[in-house]
Amino acid sequence: MKILVFFLATTLSAQIVAQGEKVFNQSCATGYCHALKGASGGGAPRLAGRGFDEAYISATTARGVNGTNMPAFATVLSRADLNAVVAYVATLNGIANPNVNAGPQIPQRPQLPPEAEKGRILFFDSVRGFDRCSTCHEVAGVGIPVASGIANVPGNAAALRALATPQIKTATMDGDSMPALVVSQAKARTIFYDLTTAPPVQRTADPSAIRIADGSSWKHADFIKSYTDAELDSILNFLGHAASAASR
Repeated sequence: MKILVFFLATTLSAQIVAQGEKVFNQSCATGYCHALKGASGGGAPRLAGRGFDEAYISATTARGVNGTNMPAFATVLSRADLNAVVAYVATLNGIANPNVNAGPQIPQRPQLPPEAEKGRILFFDSVRGFDRCSTCHEVAGVGIPVASGIANVPGNAAALRALATPQIKTATMDGDSMPALVVSQAKARTIFYDLTTAPPVQRTADPSAIRIADGSSWKHADFIKSYTDAELDSILNFLGHAASAASR
C-alpha cells in the first residue's frame, strides 16, 4: 500500500512539474525574460542551478521584483499554475521532489465588479499565450512593460482596435526593416523592441548600423485579434477601474 501511495504521489508531482514547465515556457521564457529551462541567454538572470530554495522561488514568483520587469505572478496566474511553476523552477535548482502543495502566499488585491474582474482575467490570460494584453502592457505593477500604458482608456472595442500608435517607428538593420518601439537612442547604442512577432524582442544595435524612420505599417489591432469585441469591452472596463484606482 505504501508503495502504491508513493507511486501515485510521484506521478502527480511529475504531472505538476510538467504543467509548470508548460506555463513557464508561455509566461517566462521569452526573448526579453528568462531563457528556456532557466538557462542563460534571456534578458533576465539565469534560474537553473542557482541553489534557490522553494521559499525564495515561491515568494519571488508571487510578489515579483521591484524595479525590474519581473511581475507579481500571483495576480496573473491561477493558484494551480503558480504552484506548478514554483515546482518546476525548484527542479531546475536540484530539488528532486518539490512540495507541489505548498504554494506562495498570494497578496490580496482590490475587489472588482464582475465585468471588470472578467476583464482582468482576460488581460492576464495565461492560456492565451503571447496573444494576451499583458505580454506588452503592465497594470498596477503586473505584466510586461514593453509599451506604456494607455493614458486615455478608449470607450469601446472599436476605438481600441483603431488606436493610433505614432510611437511605433520603422527600424532598418542589415537590409531588413521591422516595426520598432525605441527604448533609448544614445551615442553608444540604440535599444528597441522588435515588434515583428509576439512577444516583442528587445534588441541592441550600434547607432551606425541602424536607421530609425518615423511611421510604420504596424497596427495595434493585429495584436489583439484573439479577443472578441465583447472580451475587449470587458478589458476596457477593467482598465477603467485600474486607471481610477491609480489616480486616487
